Amino acid sequence: MERWDRIGRYAAYGAALALTPYLLIKVSWVIGALLGVLPVGKGFSTAGWVLLNTVTVGMAAIGIALALALVRPWGMRIPGRLVAFCAWIGSGFLVSILPYAVLSTVLDAARDGSGGGGGGDPAMPGWEAALVQFSFVGMGLGLAVALPAYLRRRWPRAFAGRDAGGSTRATEAAVAVSAVVGLVWVYWAAGGTLGISHPASQDTDGRLLCGVGAFWALAGAAAVRLLTRPRPAALPRPVLLATAWLGSGSLFAWCGWKLPLTLAVALAHSADGPPENPAVAAVLYLAAVLAGATMLRTIVGARAQPEFGCSAPADAR
Repeated sequence: MERWDRIGRYAAYGAALALTPYLLIKVSWVIGALLGVLPVGKGFSTAGWVLLNTVTVGMAAIGIALALALVRPWGMRIPGRLVAFCAWIGSGFLVSILPYAVLSTVLDAARDGSGGGGGGDPAMPGWEAALVQFSFVGMGLGLAVALPAYLRRRWPRAFAGRDAGGSTRATEAAVAVSAVVGLVWVYWAAGGTLGISHPASQDTDGRLLCGVGAFWALAGAAAVRLLTRPRPAALPRPVLLATAWLGSGSLFAWCGWKLPLTLAVALAHSADGPPENPAVAAVLYLAAVLAGATMLRTIVGARAQPEFGCSAPADAR
């Protein structure tokens, strides 16, 4: 266990270091846009671009603080609910996207092209795009290793093999909604056009991202269902917990991020928006956010809640 903790600590420091270039790049974008020396993303006003990137600066700063909290002594004294929530969001954003990072790199190499900045970012030089990719992948990998070590160190009893609190109507509804969302994304990833306003805007990277989101939605729903059924599951409990954690976090984090952007594009009547119909996408994202939050509540479970309170282990005080 001591060796696993040591690896987790190195991973936490590595995650914080990996995300630093992204933070610095985003800060430069904000300053450059305000001074008029750097381009503004397509479809954005200067104010909108500055606001969007200021938000991502804050998210990056929180991500770095989270990584350090997983390894520094003061991280054991932060209220447990706050650490768990930030870790859930962070892993939902970055750990769940690792398959996309790998597959998109392989596809880009196969077609001898480079993935552009995407997501409305201004054109980036190759070194800047590489640093952004490195930050995302590095932080994701670091969290994937450091977070389990921290959780086991702070809440060892949560991994003792108890159930997730039993199935309720809310849990069953969340699992069903997550499955429906996942199936819709599978349909779109396969090239389906129902609910798509701009079919010509669908590209390979977008479909791949949709497919990865579908995988986590379906896997998370299946894991929560297995955790809450009366009979023991064939898969080990830690595997089910990790899958449910990542699946619900991916739903909540990514759809919670996309929902306001979709609403902003719809209100602006912009022709440069995503391929999905804004109304369909908004309903889907809202349903996914609610399902993800409900699944997390089920994972934590009523009997495990005291362990996620504000107290720290005696050796951390």
